[in-house]
Amino acid sequence: MTPSAHSRQGIISKAQEINQNPRIFPNNITLGYTVYENNFDPRLTYNAVLDLLPSAQETIPNYKCGRQNHLLAVLEGSESDISIDVSSLLSTYKVSQLHPFLRRYQFHNTSVCGKDLDENGDLEANLDIVNMIILHNLSILSVKVGSIERQASGEIKLTIDQDAIVWPPWYRQMLPASRCTQSCLPGHVKVTLERKPICCYDCSPCGEGTISSQEDADHCTRCPEDQHPNLDHTQCIPKVITFLSYQETLGILLLVLVLFLSTVTLLTLGIFIKYIDTPIVKANNRDLTYILLISLLLSFLSSLLFIGQPRRVTCLLRQTVFSTIFTVAISSVLAKTITVVVAFMAAKPGSRMRKWLGKSLANSIVLLCSTVQIGLCLIWLGISPPFPEFDMQSHHAQIIWQCNEGSVAMFYGALGYMGFLAAISFTVAFLARKLPGAFNEAKLITFSMLVFCSVWVSFVPTYLSTKGKYMVAVQVFSILASSAGLLGCIFFSKCYIIVMRPDLNIRDHLMMKSQDGI
Repeated sequence: MTPSAHSRQGIISKAQEINQNPRIFPNNITLGYTVYENNFDPRLTYNAVLDLLPSAQETIPNYKCGRQNHLLAVLEGSESDISIDVSSLLSTYKVSQLHPFLRRYQFHNTSVCGKDLDENGDLEANLDIVNMIILHNLSILSVKVGSIERQASGEIKLTIDQDAIVWPPWYRQMLPASRCTQSCLPGHVKVTLERKPICCYDCSPCGEGTISSQEDADHCTRCPEDQHPNLDHTQCIPKVITFLSYQETLGILLLVLVLFLSTVTLLTLGIFIKYIDTPIVKANNRDLTYILLISLLLSFLSSLLFIGQPRRVTCLLRQTVFSTIFTVAISSVLAKTITVVVAFMAAKPGSRMRKWLGKSLANSIVLLCSTVQIGLCLIWLGISPPFPEFDMQSHHAQIIWQCNEGSVAMFYGALGYMGFLAAISFTVAFLARKLPGAFNEAKLITFSMLVFCSVWVSFVPTYLSTKGKYMVAVQVFSILASSAGLLGCIFFSKCYIIVMRPDLNIRDHLMMKSQDGI
């Protein structure tokens, strides 16, 4: 049979079934029908519709004579564009639509008793949706493929079993969709549109940290803290644990820089030990020089505590050890500066400052300043010690393994104390920069403190604006840069004279510079 024959046979069989049921049309009333074949041709469809309206043999629009049949409804299977035009044409002739026609009537079927419609023409009964299958022997098989059920809330629930529907072999079109939009793909969520049917919605991508793994998801699911969404937001994948390690490029560069600066410091210390009896080494307080060089060496090495996996011991030690060692270095610079000023004042006839000359003053300054910093660190460890933690919030795809400093106030307090000592050293050295040439170390200290302060002033905003391993790298770089500034500014010129120009490393030359006021 052709497709049109299948459709025609289905309509005729159903009409006969209705007419044979006395509960549907009593009192000898039968349902008549007229079947037109349009072959999905718009011209034939329009001619058929016009032929339904007048009574003459010829199709004359707006002319009616003789025909007394009451046209109840038109059932057509055209394409959507033709269907819209047919609907507009029928509405002109007041041909009722299906739902207004049924209003305030009683609905019957072959399996249940009559059920009334409510005042809006909506069914009060639950209905079965049946698929009429025409077999090869022209018999009809009814298969239930769904249902319409009224819920207790008053809403209507429509259920369709797509697998139970049997489509004719000749049907090759895409299955119709009961929605006015495409399905939302996984990774998206449905967004209801105001004043639109429930089947009409927009699709919005899942937000940060959420996924949806199925089509037309009503909501997105948030990933666990240790996982993050993939690029399509369709599944959660584990986050990567990151820290400043020795295996990555940044960690290797910092390690090489630490080893290089430590080697330079050791060479400088070796030069001053080898030439311990030369005038330049004697004129710059040998004990303070050795303390400063050793503290700078330890400062370089202490930066290694910041690289590698954060452990409880390293988290406890790295800030406190760095703060204490660096305070010793700055205290040594401050003691050298004050020693220069006292030595110059004691050189004047009758000065009472001579009793302050010697190692006791310098050692007392270093010991006092370092003790204050050690006290701050002990309070820090006693109140709120640093500890390792996993930061899962700062980066959406990474777990940052880091040291929590415990008390932020104590952390910046230790840094502030070192800055305070550096500011005093800079001020004293700046005021003493024009002392005679034999005590010209004040000029070098002034410049070294300027470098130190510049590094740590720029450290604070940079440190606060970074996260994770880069925040650690900023502090390591600041430690290395400020320590290298002290080492280079104070000792480079002296090492150059000791090694490359030994003719200048004599007492007569230093005294001549003093007399010239250079």
